[in-house]
Amino acid sequence: VQVLIYHTHTCESYLDEDSGVYYDDFYPRSTDGSQGVIAVGDRIAEGLRAKGIGVIHDTTLHDYPSYEGSYGRSWDTISAYKEKYPNIKVTIDVHRDSMTASDGTKYKPTFTYDGKKAAQIMIMTGYEESGDFPFWDENLNFAVKLQKSCEDLYPGMTRALYFGNFTYNMNFNNGSLLVEFGNGFAWVAVHVVVEV
Repeated sequence: VQVLIYHTHTCESYLDEDSGVYYDDFYPRSTDGSQGVIAVGDRIAEGLRAKGIGVIHDTTLHDYPSYEGSYGRSWDTISAYKEKYPNIKVTIDVHRDSMTASDGTKYKPTFTYDGKKAAQIMIMTGYEESGDFPFWDENLNFAVKLQKSCEDLYPGMTRALYFGNFTYNMNFNNGSLLVEFGNGFAWVAVHVVVEV
């Protein structure tokens, strides 16, 4: 096993259609894995397996029933997998973004692929000012290479890489990233990511 896909915020979910607006009563969290980031992780795992890459997709609900402490719980999960499968090189925390302006406007960044509108992804990587993240530059290099591959294959697929003073469990190993898929709409085109 070389890749672990997991979800710190496992209950992040999507609307089931693109009506162009968010419904006032839409609650963007669900324990139904088919409605959210678990489904995205499933598709990524399928694509990696089809290319002969060993992958585990963990679907533990780290943010339910309590959102608070979800990063600590997901750290425990990836630690247990690394102990069981020491050859894991890459850990990807799959999320769904939420972009809301101060006036309440919600944004849904998209691109067009093969004549179809699809949600963009955003790759995140960070560092820690205290110095307790010695391989942050390796993660940044990995993120830049992944972003370039995505853009070479599917121009416009990615938003600007997000790099900052945070860890979000990416200090677990030198191959850890957090990737945001879409922004609340189920029409996220995860099939394009699988080919990267």
